Amino acid sequence: MSGREPSAVIFGCAGAELSAAERDFFRAVDPLGFILFQRNCQSPAQIQTLVAALRQAVERPEAPVLIDQEGGRVQRLKPPHWPQYPAAAALAALGAAAGKAVRLGARLIADDLTGLGITVDCLPVLDLPLPGADKVIGDRAYGNEPARVAALGRAACEGLLAGGVLPVVKHIPGHGRATVDSHLALPRVDAARAELEARDFAPFRALADMPLAMTAHIVYTAIDPQRPATLSARVIGEVIRSGIGFDGLLLTDDLSMQALGGSFGERAAAALAAGCDVVLHCNGDMAEMSAVAAAVGGLSEAARQRLARAEARRGMPDPLDRSAVEARFRELLATPS
Repeated sequence: MSGREPSAVIFGCAGAELSAAERDFFRAVDPLGFILFQRNCQSPAQIQTLVAALRQAVERPEAPVLIDQEGGRVQRLKPPHWPQYPAAAALAALGAAAGKAVRLGARLIADDLTGLGITVDCLPVLDLPLPGADKVIGDRAYGNEPARVAALGRAACEGLLAGGVLPVVKHIPGHGRATVDSHLALPRVDAARAELEARDFAPFRALADMPLAMTAHIVYTAIDPQRPATLSARVIGEVIRSGIGFDGLLLTDDLSMQALGGSFGERAAAALAAGCDVVLHCNGDMAEMSAVAAAVGGLSEAARQRLARAEARRGMPDPLDRSAVEARFRELLATPS
């Protein structure tokens, strides 16, 4: 154990193996945890080795390791080594069987992840895509009815938690109205605050008890016309913490997305100053990571408490008869809607 206070950042790495330069950098900076992308995922044995190397670099065997394993087009672990899971919209289309299918699918995903040493899945998406919105969310969402999205999102969280994996609700307080992809540009949402409160924020309010959430790089002009939610003390304080009531660990979306301006150090510092607990930088670029690392310190006391509460939710996986659950999942997928 390092005995150090980890930095308030989660980093990606460049490839399928940890380079000596990355190992030395992570040892010096001591990020809270790591996130894996498809470039990092080749085979079960390779991922297990990489995850162990990442944790060894920071000398914390409990360091969180995250992944985006939603199903559909956002799935970092792919066939032939892992199943192809349906997108959220396909599960939601199962009608009365959707809730059970979502929960079983998430439980199977959790089983995939725990075998690799991955402890956090950036799932579920609680956004409500509207007609005319950019397709970046699209079928990743469970639909556009707040109550149904909340119910299916909770089923996904329950499946992950039953498998010993922490869920991350995203993209708080709502990405569904964005008309541009925040990976490429900064979306601006001009809907009235009352409309946002009634619809977009509602699924997040219903799941405010979840342990982790990820912000949206979106400007809500009715709340803060100058700054995207990730960098807005007003959105985080008034909406996410107070209005929605979320008091879990708040992660930024990826700082390397083009929705954000300024240097990487400025982005990281602004996000933490606005009230995010941990910043996320995903692409593994060493120069960018160095700039981010220079701008962040250790976890705040509030963040440490939130992290401890989150980790307390991640228990040992419930017993799983994998073949029986897979068979039941396939039956549900075949159910006429």
